[in-house]
Amino acid sequence: MHGPTMIALGAALLAGCAPAGAPEPPAPAAPASAPQAMTPVAASPAARFFAALEPHCGKAYAGRVVSSDPADADFAAAPLVMHVAACSSAVIHIPFHVGDDRSRTWVLRRVGDDRLQLKHDHRHEDGSPDAVTMYGGISTAPGTPGRQEFPVDGESVALFQREGLDASVTNVWALELGPRRFAYELRRPSGRFFRAEFDLTRPLAPPPPPWGWEAD
Repeated sequence: MHGPTMIALGAALLAGCAPAGAPEPPAPAAPASAPQAMTPVAASPAARFFAALEPHCGKAYAGRVVSSDPADADFAAAPLVMHVAACSSAVIHIPFHVGDDRSRTWVLRRVGDDRLQLKHDHRHEDGSPDAVTMYGGISTAPGTPGRQEFPVDGESVALFQREGLDASVTNVWALELGPRRFAYELRRPSGRFFRAEFDLTRPLAPPPPPWGWEAD
């Protein structure tokens, strides 16, 4: 038997001689899909507020009292200067000078990804801490990139009560930041209201350091 029939029979015999259980040839790999772009996570209002303040580091600005409480007459009569004196990725120190009084520094600290803490560092002229110092609070609401509020925290309430400052146990502080203005604010449910505003369009020469910083 010759010809095409013999060739076909030979091919069939060869196929029948293949080892049992021989693996099937692998299927061609599917083409790799293009990497998917990750959706960026929007920064929280607190993080955006903090980031917007960082470019002001090293700069100082003049301010004025814009509220009208008679209790703030001394502040209203004095030149006010804020100095964004020291910045890191977690903390910003802002000395607040009232005339020649360099006892006050606002300490703004990041708390997690979505909160800020405001503390008030008060010192005497010799650099020693005041009896009422490091009080403040943590933002309990998201706020906005331009305004953050800080209700008084439990540690500060205890401090105020110990020092006989019962009116301060309901304090709520706020900071505002815009392209042209920075503001510091204090409110109480009783109606007490203090607000100072600073002109960010006209930087000043940095003032002397706050009391106590010379030794830090």
